[in-house]
Formats: sequence, C-alpha cells, structure tokens
Amino acid sequence: MSDRTVKVSVMGVVGLLAVIEFTSGVLQGYYTPLLTDIARHLEIHDADVNWFEGAQLMVSALIIPAFAKLGDMVGHRRMLLISTAVTAVAGLAVAVAPTFLTFLIAWAFQGFYVVWLPLEIALIFSYTRGLPNAASLTRRAAALLVAALELGAIAGALAGGALGESLPLWLVLLVPAIVVVICFFVILFGVKEGPVQTGGRLDSRGLVILSLSLVAVTGGLSFLRLNGVGDPLAWGLIALGAVLLVPFVLVELRMADPLIDIRMLAKPEMWPVQLTAGLFGMSVLGAQGPLSTFARTDRETYGYGLSAGSGLASILIGAYVLSLAVGALLFPLVARLINPRRTLIGASLLVAVGYGLLIPLHGSMIEVLTSLIVAGIGSGALVAALPSAAASVAPFGQTGVATGLTNTTKTLGGAIASCIFGLALFSGAPTGDEATAGSLSGYIIVWSVCAGSALLAAIALLVVPKQAFRDAQEIAPAETSALR
Repeated sequence: MSDRTVKVSVMGVVGLLAVIEFTSGVLQGYYTPLLTDIARHLEIHDADVNWFEGAQLMVSALIIPAFAKLGDMVGHRRMLLISTAVTAVAGLAVAVAPTFLTFLIAWAFQGFYVVWLPLEIALIFSYTRGLPNAASLTRRAAALLVAALELGAIAGALAGGALGESLPLWLVLLVPAIVVVICFFVILFGVKEGPVQTGGRLDSRGLVILSLSLVAVTGGLSFLRLNGVGDPLAWGLIALGAVLLVPFVLVELRMADPLIDIRMLAKPEMWPVQLTAGLFGMSVLGAQGPLSTFARTDRETYGYGLSAGSGLASILIGAYVLSLAVGALLFPLVARLINPRRTLIGASLLVAVGYGLLIPLHGSMIEVLTSLIVAGIGSGALVAALPSAAASVAPFGQTGVATGLTNTTKTLGGAIASCIFGLALFSGAPTGDEATAGSLSGYIIVWSVCAGSALLAAIALLVVPKQAFRDAQEIAPAETSALR
C-alpha cells in the first residue's frame, strides 16, 4: 500500500473518529451549565459537586491502564466499542438516578469515555507507523479530533443550558445518553480495526497492584474531602498508594510484556510529557465544576460571582471551549514552525497566564472570559499535543499504553485537584440555611493551583530533548549530524 493510500485511509478513519470525539465533547460540556440545577435537585451543597468529578476521575484512573494495554493487545477498536457501551448504559442511569448515591455511581461509570482519545490516537498511529511523517500525521489527526471534541463540548454546553431552562431535568439528562448510543453504532459499522495487534497475556499482577495503589490514593483523597486535612485514615491511604508503587515498579521491570514499560516511562522524552499531563489535569479536569458554580453564584447575595443563569453560563463555557478548539488546531501549525517541544512549553505558559489573570480579574463576565480564552488556547494545544507526543516516542506495542498514560496521569491530577478544590471551596463558605455558594478564597485557591501547576509543567518540559516528537524529515541534516 502506497504512502498516499495510507494517508487517505487514515483521513477516512479520522473523520469517523471525529464523530466519537464530538460525542465525548458533548458529555464534557453538556452537564456543566446544569451542575447547579443538579445540585438543587439532589439537595446538595455547591461544593459537593466536586464529588461528581472526583468519583468519575477515580473510575477513569482505574480503567485507563487496562483498556490502553488491551487496546495494544487485542485491538483499539474493540476496546472503543466496550468503553462506549459502558458509557451509554451509565448515561441512561444518570438520567433516572433517584438519589445522590445512585447518581454518583452512574456518573462515575460514565467516565469510561476518557479512554476514547488515547485509543483513537493509538489506532491512528498504528496505521501511520513506518511512514516517514508518522509523527506529523498523528499530530494533525490529534488536532482534528480535539477540535471535534471541543466543538462537541460547545454544542453540549449550549444545548444543556438551553434545554435546562425549558424541560424537566430527567429529560434533559437523557439527551447525552442517546448521543452515546448513536456513537456506539458509528464505531460498530464504520471504524475498522488497526492493522497490528501484539497479542499476548495481560499483566494481571501489575494491574492488580496498580489498581490497589490508585484506589488507595483516590480513596484517601475522597476521605480528605469528606473529613478534612486532619484525617489520619486519609493520609494513611495516600501513603499506602504511594508505597504500593514500589512493588509495582519491581514487578514491571521483571516482566517481558509489562502493563507499563517503566524503562520507556523513564526516558527524558517521555516522563516530562506524563508529568505535564498530570499537572495539566489539575486545571483541565479539576477546575470545570468550580468555574460553573462561580459563574452561577449570585453576586448581590454573596458579593462575588457572575449571577449567571444556566443559559449565560453555557455561553461562557462555550466561548472557553471554542478557545480550546482554536488551540488544538493551531498546535500542529505552530509545532511545524517552532518544533513540538517549544509548542508544549508555550502552551503550558498560556495556561499559567490565563488562570493567573483570574486571581485579580474575576469581577465581570468580560474579565473572566478574557482570562479563560488565554488559558483555553494553551489547554487546547496540550489536549492534542500530549497523547500524540507520547505516541511518537513509544516503542512498538506500547502506543496505546503511552497515550493512555497521558490520560491516567491527567486523571490523577484532576482527582487531586478536585479534592483540594472541594476543601478550599468549603473553607470559609457562607453559612446559613439558604447558603449554597463556595467561598471566594476557595476560588482564588483554585485559580492559583491551576496557574502554578501549569508553570511547573512548562519547567519540566525544558528537560525534553530539543528534537523530540519530530519526524526525521523535519530535522535538518545539520541537526541530525549534531544529534549523532
């Protein structure tokens, strides 16, 4: 098969996968303007909305390593189908869940959609592997997929905000589940499996140890949020999760076909990418709930917030998500001009600047929107860049694992941030029978953590070799000689 034929085939696959990412975007954007309505329906405090993110992130962190490895072993399309089916069933349960607990469980299992993007990028890279421009093709495909994701988030946010003001809540919540069902059949009848599966056996021992570690850490974070920073059980669980990583690493180093290739992870072109994903997850996953509740907070009652209804909140979120789409589409163009490493660093700095601006500038819709657009452009570039960068430096048979790791670490970062943000918003919150808002000091902490974590990511990326993530044809002959 010629290179041109492969490129045409890849673009056809990307078109179908864009439908899946559009659906993923709908799931990520649709509920955001409705979070306050859901909180009132379930009779919970605004700060308790962070439980939704925390529970979903915990489930996501558990399933990504297994699904990523199984994708390499038995087929990325097959694992896409399974994860979509679980997401659809969970979405239907969300719409009819009668209590906070049942809603939380259904919401958590809806988090299976987080494996879609890494599986899709691994599938694309399996088609392009061997081509001289595989890395740049994957970057362009990732940018298109992320743009579709963000457009879906815009459509979801606008639809959620509009429908939330005119329909019963259960019917509003049923819409995204129907969209996921449609997505399942798109994969079933439209997407073909990649050309190579490695086969073999799943490293069950490594998976069990890693799962126990993740459960301990995320469980400890949940207890911290529930009982406060003085809870010894919470810190004990977090410490146990960290300690369990030691036997996990030892087991993986002895395995011929490990769940996670530790030697791959230790490479200077890989570990900064994974660290960046974790730090970036604190803002892109952990800060969305606080953003929605801050916009919906009544300024006349509490002295801060934007007093936005669900419709106006959806417009704010839609504009932010549009900036993510712009950032994703700009990523491959800028990477070609100044190289992928510098683009990753620049994107991280934009996120840091955007959230940093929110600390003093949050008194009006224009101020908040301007800050979020700056952060959004950087965030969109990172969403596209991180899995494609990991895929480009992964060894054969580890593409799904490498791209999946970016989502695992991003999810863990989001889980940690969700816990911190929940505690921060409760601390100093207004009191009284009718008070439901988080504290202003808590929101300042949210934005400070997001800015600081992005700045740390930019610093970590300085370690990456200058020519990492590039095609051989993108490196000038003089640069190639210098590398030798």
